[in-house]
Amino acid sequence: MSKKDETVAVQRENPISQYIRETRGELRKVTWPTREEAWRLTLIVLGVTFAFAVFLWAMDSLFSNMIHLIINQIIGL
Repeated sequence: MSKKDETVAVQRENPISQYIRETRGELRKVTWPTREEAWRLTLIVLGVTFAFAVFLWAMDSLFSNMIHLIINQIIGL
């Protein structure tokens, strides 16, 4: 088989089967975390999410109170 015939054969391959084959090849290269690593990373994500939620709640409360004070002073004139 000549190079030209090989090129034509590769071009005629079904794109869906090529995608699936390449995806399976890439998934074999993945280093999956252990169960302990997954739990540890999940707890870190939850902790950071909770801390950020508390921070945003505090900032929202602070700015809300400041706006209420400003509005009350303007209305009280």
